[in-house]
Amino acid sequence: MRRSAFLLLLLLGVPALAGSRHAYHSSILELKLNPQKQQVELALKVFTDDFERALSQGRPKAVNLREMSTLPLAELYLHQHLKLSLPAAPRQPRLPLEVQFLGLQPEKDAYWLYAKVPLPHPTKELLLNQSMLLELFSDQMNIVNAEGNGKKTSVLLRNGHEEEVLNF
Repeated sequence: MRRSAFLLLLLLGVPALAGSRHAYHSSILELKLNPQKQQVELALKVFTDDFERALSQGRPKAVNLREMSTLPLAELYLHQHLKLSLPAAPRQPRLPLEVQFLGLQPEKDAYWLYAKVPLPHPTKELLLNQSMLLELFSDQMNIVNAEGNGKKTSVLLRNGHEEEVLNF
């Protein structure tokens, strides 16, 4: 009887555990200012299940990142939720920069998204707006590690704080 109760509890608990693969929601953005190429190089790591869920929103069929047809969806999502800009001139609005999606790479339970951002001129300041997965998870943490001009900095972006000025 005891063994049957244990097996029943185990079987009932397995589906609940399958839906929660990790205890927290986060992404890591590695941002590097490359003055020789006059560009910003980006590598963004997101959990596979979270990213597939974000890409599947509003779609009749769930998105599977292993299918090549999802690349345009990943690119569109990246453009909507990762934006960089720099000052045009003192007291002028910031100049939006073009994020160029380069591709995806799987890694265990996550994916790396790669992009680059050409710079029109050298800079020591960037405005980053990173809102990846914030629409899905109230506890989402977007960690940013930035490096440029011999300086390293890290910031944490969350709901209500999606934007940060990075000084290099």
